Amino acid sequence: MIIRKLEQNDHGKTRELWEQVFPEDTKEFLDYYYFVKARDNQIYVIEEEGEIRSMLQLNPYEIRIENRVFPSFYIIAVATQKEYRGRGYMGALLRECMQEMYSKKVPFTFLMPAAEAIYLPYDFRYIYNQAVGKIEKDETAEKQKNILRENDVLPGEKRTDCQKEKPECTDAMLWDAEQMADFFKENFEGKWQVYAERSSEYYRTMILEQQSERGGVKLIKKGDTIVGMFAYAGEGAPEVREPLFLQGYEEEIVRQIRLLQKDSGKPVRVYAASPSVRTDFRPVIMARIICLKQFLSALTVPEEMEMACSFAVIDPLVTQNSRIWKLYSGPDEQEIHVCETEDSEGVLPVAELTDLLFGRTPIEEIEKRPDVILTEHLKEELEKIVKLERVFFNEIV
Repeated sequence: MIIRKLEQNDHGKTRELWEQVFPEDTKEFLDYYYFVKARDNQIYVIEEEGEIRSMLQLNPYEIRIENRVFPSFYIIAVATQKEYRGRGYMGALLRECMQEMYSKKVPFTFLMPAAEAIYLPYDFRYIYNQAVGKIEKDETAEKQKNILRENDVLPGEKRTDCQKEKPECTDAMLWDAEQMADFFKENFEGKWQVYAERSSEYYRTMILEQQSERGGVKLIKKGDTIVGMFAYAGEGAPEVREPLFLQGYEEEIVRQIRLLQKDSGKPVRVYAASPSVRTDFRPVIMARIICLKQFLSALTVPEEMEMACSFAVIDPLVTQNSRIWKLYSGPDEQEIHVCETEDSEGVLPVAELTDLLFGRTPIEEIEKRPDVILTEHLKEELEKIVKLERVFFNEIV
Protein backbone atom coordinates (compact mmCIF):
# COMPACT_ATOMS: atom_id res chain seq x y z
CA MET A 1 0.00 0.00 0.00
CA ILE A 2 1.40 3.38 -1.04
CA ILE A 3 -0.13 6.66 0.19
CA ARG A 4 0.81 9.75 -1.75
CA LYS A 5 -0.31 13.22 -2.67
CA LEU A 6 -0.70 13.50 -6.42
CA GLU A 7 1.08 16.05 -8.51
CA GLN A 8 -1.26 18.53 -10.17
CA ASN A 9 -0.85 17.04 -13.64
CA ASP A 10 -1.89 13.61 -12.30
CA HIS A 11 -5.24 14.70 -10.87
CA GLY A 12 -7.11 13.51 -13.95
CA LYS A 13 -6.05 9.93 -13.17
CA THR A 14 -8.63 9.82 -10.37
CA ARG A 15 -11.59 10.51 -12.64
CA GLU A 16 -12.09 6.83 -13.47
CA LEU A 17 -12.40 5.97 -9.77
CA TRP A 18 -14.88 8.83 -9.31
CA GLU A 19 -17.01 7.51 -12.17
CA GLN A 20 -16.97 4.00 -10.66
CA VAL A 21 -17.98 5.05 -7.14
CA PHE A 22 -20.29 7.98 -7.97
CA PRO A 23 -22.07 6.95 -11.20
CA GLU A 24 -24.88 9.45 -10.56
CA ASP A 25 -22.61 12.38 -11.47
CA THR A 26 -22.92 13.50 -15.09
CA LYS A 27 -20.16 13.85 -17.65
CA GLU A 28 -20.88 17.61 -17.79
CA PHE A 29 -20.38 17.95 -14.04
CA LEU A 30 -17.14 15.95 -14.05
CA ASP A 31 -15.83 17.94 -17.02
CA TYR A 32 -16.42 21.08 -14.96
CA TYR A 33 -14.97 19.58 -11.78
CA TYR A 34 -11.74 18.30 -13.28
CA PHE A 35 -11.23 21.45 -15.35
CA VAL A 36 -12.04 23.99 -12.61
CA LYS A 37 -11.92 22.49 -9.10
CA ALA A 38 -9.14 19.95 -9.66
CA ARG A 39 -6.83 22.66 -11.00
CA ASP A 40 -6.03 23.94 -7.52
CA ASN A 41 -7.19 21.23 -5.11
CA GLN A 42 -5.18 18.48 -3.40
CA ILE A 43 -5.76 14.78 -4.03
CA TYR A 44 -4.45 12.01 -1.80
CA VAL A 45 -4.51 8.44 -3.08
CA ILE A 46 -3.68 4.91 -2.04
CA GLU A 47 -2.12 2.75 -4.73
CA GLU A 48 -1.98 -1.03 -4.89
CA GLU A 49 -0.35 -2.92 -7.74
CA GLY A 50 0.46 0.37 -9.43
CA GLU A 51 -3.18 1.47 -9.64
CA ILE A 52 -5.21 4.05 -7.68
CA ARG A 53 -7.55 2.14 -5.38
CA SER A 54 -8.69 4.87 -2.98
CA MET A 55 -8.74 8.66 -2.92
CA LEU A 56 -9.63 11.73 -0.90
CA GLN A 57 -9.80 15.24 -2.32
CA LEU A 58 -9.33 18.56 -0.51
CA ASN A 59 -10.95 21.58 -2.11
CA PRO A 60 -9.53 24.87 -0.76
CA TYR A 61 -11.77 27.56 0.69
CA GLU A 62 -11.21 30.71 2.66
CA ILE A 63 -13.48 30.62 5.68
CA ARG A 64 -14.51 33.40 7.97
CA ILE A 65 -14.70 32.76 11.71
CA GLU A 66 -16.11 35.83 13.42
CA ASN A 67 -13.96 38.71 12.14
CA ARG A 68 -11.02 36.71 10.82
CA VAL A 69 -10.38 34.77 7.62
CA PHE A 70 -8.50 31.47 7.54
CA PRO A 71 -7.57 28.81 4.98
CA SER A 72 -9.63 25.63 5.09
CA PHE A 73 -10.45 22.58 3.02
CA TYR A 74 -13.67 20.88 2.06
CA ILE A 75 -13.16 17.10 2.06
CA ILE A 76 -14.87 15.47 -0.91
CA ALA A 77 -14.77 12.39 -3.14
CA VAL A 78 -13.71 9.99 -0.40
CA ALA A 79 -13.86 6.82 -2.48
CA THR A 80 -12.45 3.30 -2.56
CA GLN A 81 -12.82 0.62 -5.19
CA LYS A 82 -15.33 -1.97 -4.08
CA GLU A 83 -12.82 -4.83 -4.01
CA TYR A 84 -10.48 -2.85 -1.72
CA ARG A 85 -12.96 -1.67 0.90
CA GLY A 86 -12.72 -2.69 4.54
CA ARG A 87 -8.93 -2.31 4.65
CA GLY A 88 -8.81 1.00 6.53
CA TYR A 89 -7.88 3.07 3.49
CA MET A 90 -10.22 5.94 4.33
CA GLY A 91 -8.79 6.29 7.84
CA ALA A 92 -5.26 6.26 6.50
CA LEU A 93 -6.07 9.00 4.00
CA LEU A 94 -7.83 11.11 6.63
CA ARG A 95 -4.87 10.89 9.02
CA GLU A 96 -2.45 11.79 6.23
CA CYS A 97 -4.36 14.86 5.08
CA MET A 98 -5.07 16.03 8.64
CA GLN A 99 -1.34 16.29 9.28
CA GLU A 100 -0.91 18.25 6.05
CA MET A 101 -3.72 20.62 7.06
CA TYR A 102 -2.26 21.03 10.54
CA SER A 103 1.02 22.18 9.01
CA LYS A 104 -0.96 24.90 7.21
CA LYS A 105 -2.63 25.98 10.49
CA VAL A 106 -6.12 25.17 9.24
CA PRO A 107 -8.58 25.76 12.13
CA PHE A 108 -11.00 23.09 10.97
CA THR A 109 -11.93 21.06 7.93
CA PHE A 110 -15.48 20.25 6.82
CA LEU A 111 -17.45 17.82 4.69
CA MET A 112 -20.94 16.68 3.69
CA PRO A 113 -21.13 13.07 4.89
CA ALA A 114 -22.87 10.24 3.08
CA ALA A 115 -23.62 8.97 6.59
CA GLU A 116 -22.80 10.49 9.98
CA ALA A 117 -21.56 7.16 11.40
CA ILE A 118 -18.68 7.04 8.90
CA TYR A 119 -16.99 10.13 10.32
CA LEU A 120 -17.89 10.04 14.02
CA PRO A 121 -14.88 7.82 14.88
CA TYR A 122 -12.62 10.48 13.38
CA ASP A 123 -14.09 13.18 15.65
CA PHE A 124 -16.14 14.95 13.01
CA ARG A 125 -19.31 16.50 14.39
CA TYR A 126 -22.26 18.28 12.78
CA ILE A 127 -21.96 22.07 12.87
CA TYR A 128 -24.61 23.18 10.35
CA ASN A 129 -28.30 22.42 9.94
CA GLN A 130 -29.64 23.54 6.59
CA ALA A 131 -33.17 24.88 6.24
CA VAL A 132 -34.87 22.92 3.45
CA GLY A 133 -38.02 24.32 1.89
CA LYS A 134 -40.42 23.28 -0.82
CA ILE A 135 -42.28 25.51 -3.25
CA GLU A 136 -45.29 23.92 -4.87
CA LYS A 137 -46.17 24.49 -8.50
CA ASP A 138 -48.19 27.65 -9.04
CA GLU A 139 -51.06 27.10 -11.45
CA THR A 140 -50.56 30.60 -12.83
CA ALA A 141 -46.85 30.13 -13.52
CA GLU A 142 -47.29 29.18 -17.17
CA LYS A 143 -49.70 32.04 -17.70
CA GLN A 144 -47.18 34.43 -16.17
CA LYS A 145 -44.65 33.38 -18.77
CA ASN A 146 -47.00 33.70 -21.73
CA ILE A 147 -49.24 36.69 -21.07
CA LEU A 148 -48.59 40.34 -20.32
CA ARG A 149 -48.81 41.03 -16.60
CA GLU A 150 -50.58 44.03 -15.12
CA ASN A 151 -47.43 46.13 -14.93
CA ASP A 152 -46.05 45.20 -18.36
CA VAL A 153 -46.02 47.75 -21.15
CA LEU A 154 -48.40 47.20 -24.05
CA PRO A 155 -47.24 47.97 -27.60
CA GLY A 156 -47.19 51.71 -28.21
CA GLU A 157 -47.34 52.61 -24.51
CA LYS A 158 -44.61 54.36 -22.54
CA ARG A 159 -43.17 52.81 -19.40
CA THR A 160 -44.09 54.76 -16.25
CA ASP A 161 -41.62 55.54 -13.46
CA CYS A 162 -43.24 52.84 -11.36
CA GLN A 163 -42.82 50.28 -14.13
CA LYS A 164 -39.21 51.30 -14.63
CA GLU A 165 -38.53 50.18 -11.06
CA LYS A 166 -39.95 46.69 -11.59
CA PRO A 167 -37.30 44.02 -10.76
CA GLU A 168 -35.88 42.08 -13.67
CA CYS A 169 -34.44 38.57 -13.57
CA THR A 170 -31.42 37.46 -15.60
CA ASP A 171 -28.89 34.65 -15.53
CA ALA A 172 -25.57 35.72 -14.04
CA MET A 173 -22.56 35.86 -16.33
CA LEU A 174 -18.96 35.51 -15.19
CA TRP A 175 -18.49 39.28 -15.29
CA ASP A 176 -21.30 39.67 -12.72
CA ALA A 177 -19.25 37.89 -10.03
CA GLU A 178 -17.70 41.04 -8.58
CA GLN A 179 -21.08 42.71 -8.17
CA MET A 180 -22.44 39.51 -6.57
CA ALA A 181 -19.58 39.50 -4.06
CA ASP A 182 -20.27 43.16 -3.25
CA PHE A 183 -23.98 42.36 -2.76
CA PHE A 184 -23.13 39.67 -0.20
CA LYS A 185 -20.54 41.81 1.59
CA GLU A 186 -22.80 44.85 1.87
CA ASN A 187 -25.92 43.03 3.02
CA PHE A 188 -25.04 39.69 4.63
CA GLU A 189 -21.47 39.76 5.92
CA GLY A 190 -22.48 40.18 9.57
CA LYS A 191 -25.40 37.75 9.52
CA TRP A 192 -23.35 34.59 10.12
CA GLN A 193 -20.31 33.84 12.27
CA VAL A 194 -18.86 31.05 10.14
CA TYR A 195 -19.05 30.75 6.35
CA ALA A 196 -16.98 30.46 3.18
CA GLU A 197 -15.79 33.85 1.98
CA ARG A 198 -17.94 35.09 -0.91
CA SER A 199 -15.29 36.60 -3.19
CA SER A 200 -15.68 37.31 -6.89
CA GLU A 201 -13.72 34.12 -7.60
CA TYR A 202 -16.16 32.20 -5.37
CA TYR A 203 -19.11 33.40 -7.44
CA ARG A 204 -17.39 32.77 -10.77
CA THR A 205 -16.88 29.18 -9.67
CA MET A 206 -20.50 28.94 -8.50
CA ILE A 207 -21.77 30.11 -11.90
CA LEU A 208 -19.67 27.52 -13.74
CA GLU A 209 -20.68 24.78 -11.30
CA GLN A 210 -24.38 25.47 -11.73
CA GLN A 211 -24.04 25.66 -15.51
CA SER A 212 -22.48 22.18 -15.45
CA GLU A 213 -25.77 20.97 -13.95
CA ARG A 214 -27.82 22.67 -16.67
CA GLY A 215 -28.64 25.53 -14.36
CA GLY A 216 -27.09 28.82 -13.35
CA VAL A 217 -27.45 31.70 -10.91
CA LYS A 218 -30.44 34.01 -11.21
CA LEU A 219 -29.93 37.69 -10.46
CA ILE A 220 -32.92 39.82 -9.47
CA LYS A 221 -32.09 43.43 -10.25
CA LYS A 222 -33.80 46.75 -9.72
CA GLY A 223 -32.19 48.92 -12.32
CA ASP A 224 -28.49 48.09 -12.11
CA THR A 225 -28.66 47.04 -8.45
CA ILE A 226 -28.87 43.43 -7.30
CA VAL A 227 -31.73 42.93 -4.83
CA GLY A 228 -31.72 39.12 -4.79
CA MET A 229 -30.08 36.04 -6.25
CA PHE A 230 -30.18 32.25 -6.07
CA ALA A 231 -28.39 29.27 -7.61
CA TYR A 232 -30.38 26.64 -9.44
CA ALA A 233 -29.85 23.28 -11.12
CA GLY A 234 -31.89 22.08 -14.07
CA GLU A 235 -31.14 18.36 -13.94
CA GLY A 236 -34.44 16.50 -13.38
CA ALA A 237 -36.73 18.28 -10.92
CA PRO A 238 -35.39 21.81 -10.40
CA GLU A 239 -33.50 22.60 -7.21
CA VAL A 240 -32.57 25.98 -5.76
CA ARG A 241 -29.69 26.73 -3.43
CA GLU A 242 -29.04 29.70 -1.17
CA PRO A 243 -31.62 32.35 -2.10
CA LEU A 244 -30.36 35.71 -0.81
CA PHE A 245 -32.50 38.81 -1.10
CA LEU A 246 -33.17 42.20 0.41
CA GLN A 247 -36.21 42.85 2.55
CA GLY A 248 -39.34 43.22 0.46
CA TYR A 249 -38.17 41.04 -2.45
CA GLU A 250 -38.99 37.55 -1.18
CA GLU A 251 -42.23 37.41 -3.15
CA GLU A 252 -40.32 38.12 -6.35
CA ILE A 253 -37.75 35.43 -5.50
CA VAL A 254 -40.54 32.87 -4.97
CA ARG A 255 -42.18 33.91 -8.23
CA GLN A 256 -38.95 33.42 -10.16
CA ILE A 257 -38.38 30.04 -8.53
CA ARG A 258 -41.85 28.93 -9.62
CA LEU A 259 -41.03 29.90 -13.20
CA LEU A 260 -38.26 27.29 -13.15
CA GLN A 261 -40.79 24.52 -12.85
CA LYS A 262 -41.67 24.66 -16.52
CA ASP A 263 -43.65 21.53 -17.40
CA SER A 264 -42.37 19.25 -14.65
CA GLY A 265 -45.25 19.96 -12.30
CA LYS A 266 -42.97 18.95 -9.42
CA PRO A 267 -42.27 21.02 -6.30
CA VAL A 268 -38.96 22.88 -6.20
CA ARG A 269 -36.65 21.95 -3.34
CA VAL A 270 -35.03 25.05 -1.85
CA TYR A 271 -31.85 24.54 0.16
CA ALA A 272 -30.90 27.19 2.74
CA ALA A 273 -34.48 28.36 2.40
CA SER A 274 -36.00 31.54 3.78
CA PRO A 275 -38.52 31.41 6.64
CA SER A 276 -41.62 31.65 4.48
CA VAL A 277 -40.85 28.45 2.54
CA ARG A 278 -39.03 26.55 5.26
CA THR A 279 -40.30 23.06 6.01
CA ASP A 280 -37.59 21.54 8.18
CA PHE A 281 -33.94 21.56 9.14
CA ARG A 282 -31.51 18.81 8.27
CA PRO A 283 -27.90 18.42 9.44
CA VAL A 284 -25.65 18.61 6.37
CA ILE A 285 -22.11 19.71 7.26
CA MET A 286 -19.71 18.08 9.71
CA ALA A 287 -16.43 19.63 10.84
CA ARG A 288 -13.26 18.44 12.49
CA ILE A 289 -10.93 20.72 14.44
CA ILE A 290 -7.43 20.53 12.95
CA CYS A 291 -5.18 23.22 14.43
CA LEU A 292 -6.77 23.75 17.84
CA LYS A 293 -4.68 26.77 18.83
CA GLN A 294 -5.65 28.57 15.62
CA PHE A 295 -9.30 27.67 16.12
CA LEU A 296 -9.42 28.82 19.75
CA SER A 297 -7.71 32.10 18.87
CA ALA A 298 -10.54 32.90 16.43
CA LEU A 299 -13.16 32.81 19.19
CA THR A 300 -14.35 35.81 21.18
CA VAL A 301 -15.89 36.80 24.50
CA PRO A 302 -18.22 39.75 25.14
CA GLU A 303 -16.20 42.94 25.55
CA GLU A 304 -17.48 43.56 29.07
CA MET A 305 -16.22 40.18 30.35
CA GLU A 306 -12.82 38.95 31.45
CA MET A 307 -12.03 35.27 31.07
CA ALA A 308 -9.26 32.92 32.19
CA CYS A 309 -9.18 29.14 32.32
CA SER A 310 -7.12 26.11 31.38
CA PHE A 311 -7.95 22.57 30.30
CA ALA A 312 -6.38 19.50 28.75
CA VAL A 313 -7.50 18.32 25.32
CA ILE A 314 -7.49 14.71 24.14
CA ASP A 315 -6.99 14.33 20.37
CA PRO A 316 -5.96 10.83 19.27
CA LEU A 317 -5.57 11.73 15.57
CA VAL A 318 -3.98 15.18 15.58
CA THR A 319 -1.83 14.59 18.62
CA GLN A 320 -0.30 18.07 18.47
CA ASN A 321 -3.62 19.27 19.93
CA SER A 322 -3.27 17.01 22.97
CA ARG A 323 -1.92 19.67 25.28
CA ILE A 324 -3.01 21.72 28.27
CA TRP A 325 -4.29 25.01 26.93
CA LYS A 326 -4.67 28.31 28.73
CA LEU A 327 -7.30 30.76 27.46
CA TYR A 328 -7.58 34.31 28.71
CA SER A 329 -9.09 37.64 27.71
CA GLY A 330 -8.43 40.91 29.48
CA PRO A 331 -10.66 43.90 30.22
CA ASP A 332 -12.15 45.79 27.27
CA GLU A 333 -11.11 43.20 24.71
CA GLN A 334 -12.98 40.44 22.87
CA GLU A 335 -9.95 38.54 21.62
CA ILE A 336 -9.02 35.26 23.30
CA HIS A 337 -5.31 34.64 23.88
CA VAL A 338 -4.17 31.02 23.71
CA CYS A 339 -0.99 29.42 25.01
CA GLU A 340 0.20 26.15 26.51
CA THR A 341 0.40 25.73 30.26
CA GLU A 342 0.97 23.03 32.90
CA ASP A 343 -2.01 23.50 35.22
CA SER A 344 -5.34 22.04 34.11
CA GLU A 345 -8.82 22.58 35.51
CA GLY A 346 -10.34 19.79 33.47
CA VAL A 347 -10.27 17.52 30.43
CA LEU A 348 -12.14 17.74 27.10
CA PRO A 349 -11.88 15.34 24.14
CA VAL A 350 -11.67 17.25 20.84
CA ALA A 351 -15.09 16.03 19.65
CA GLU A 352 -16.82 17.28 22.81
CA LEU A 353 -14.99 20.59 22.48
CA THR A 354 -16.34 20.88 18.92
CA ASP A 355 -19.92 20.24 20.07
CA LEU A 356 -19.54 22.80 22.82
CA LEU A 357 -17.89 25.65 20.92
CA PHE A 358 -20.23 25.38 17.92
CA GLY A 359 -23.17 25.60 20.32
CA ARG A 360 -24.48 22.16 19.40
CA THR A 361 -24.56 20.74 22.93
CA PRO A 362 -24.96 22.62 26.25
CA ILE A 363 -22.19 22.30 28.77
CA GLU A 364 -24.52 20.50 31.20
CA GLU A 365 -24.73 17.60 28.74
CA ILE A 366 -21.07 17.78 27.75
CA GLU A 367 -19.91 17.19 31.33
CA LYS A 368 -21.87 13.90 31.49
CA ARG A 369 -19.93 12.36 28.62
CA PRO A 370 -17.06 9.90 29.04
CA ASP A 371 -13.56 11.32 29.53
CA VAL A 372 -14.91 14.82 30.30
CA ILE A 373 -13.81 16.51 33.54
CA LEU A 374 -15.00 20.05 34.29
CA THR A 375 -14.66 22.08 37.45
CA GLU A 376 -17.34 24.64 38.29
CA HIS A 377 -14.94 27.48 37.55
CA LEU A 378 -13.99 25.98 34.18
CA LYS A 379 -17.65 25.61 33.22
CA GLU A 380 -18.31 29.25 34.13
CA GLU A 381 -15.37 30.46 32.05
CA LEU A 382 -16.17 28.30 29.03
CA GLU A 383 -19.72 29.63 29.07
CA LYS A 384 -18.34 33.15 28.51
CA ILE A 385 -17.04 32.19 25.07
CA VAL A 386 -19.36 33.30 22.25
CA LYS A 387 -20.53 30.05 20.66
CA LEU A 388 -20.37 29.67 16.86
CA GLU A 389 -24.06 28.95 16.39
CA ARG A 390 -24.66 30.96 13.21
CA VAL A 391 -23.03 28.81 10.53
CA PHE A 392 -23.73 29.04 6.78
CA PHE A 393 -22.19 26.27 4.65
CA ASN A 394 -24.09 25.42 1.44
CA GLU A 395 -21.13 24.40 -0.71
CA ILE A 396 -21.56 21.24 -2.80
CA VAL A 397 -17.98 20.50 -3.89
